[in-house]
Amino acid sequence: MIRNAVLAAVLAVGFLSSASAATQKYHATLNGASENPATTSTGTGTLAASLDTATKTLTYTVTFDGLTGPATMAHFHGPADKGANAPVAVVIGTPGPTSPVTGSAVLTDDQIKDLRGGKWYANVHTAANKAGEIRGTVLHGALPKPKPAAKPKQG
Repeated sequence: MIRNAVLAAVLAVGFLSSASAATQKYHATLNGASENPATTSTGTGTLAASLDTATKTLTYTVTFDGLTGPATMAHFHGPADKGANAPVAVVIGTPGPTSPVTGSAVLTDDQIKDLRGGKWYANVHTAANKAGEIRGTVLHGALPKPKPAAKPKQG
C-alpha cells in the first residue's frame, strides 16, 4: 500500500514537472522613435520569438526594412527600463545581418527573469546610426496580426 502511494506520488511529480515546461511567445515592433535617442529613420522591423522553458532556449526571427543602409549588427539588450539603454544581452545573427535573421540562444535564469519582466529590447544598427537605428521593447505574447486595410466607401 505504501509502495503504491510512493509510486503514485513520484508519477504525479514527474507529470507536473513535464507539464510545467512550456513555450512562451514574445514579440517586438521596431522603429526609430523607440531608439534612445530617437532616430528619424523610416525603417521598421518586427521580432517574433519563443522561449522553451525546459531548455531555456530563445528562438527568434527578426525582420527589418527601409533602413538608411545595410544593417551592421543587431542585438537583444537588457535589463533596461522603458526608454533606457542597456548592455548587449544576446547578439542577433552575425555582423552585417540581412532580413530575416533567425537564430537561437540559451538564456540564463537572470536573462529569463528580465525577458519576462519586459526589461529587454531588440535593435538593429547601421553605419548612419551606430548606436541603433530601430528598436522595440520585447513584450510577452505573439506578434499581433496586421489589421486589414480599410475598404473604400462607395458613394
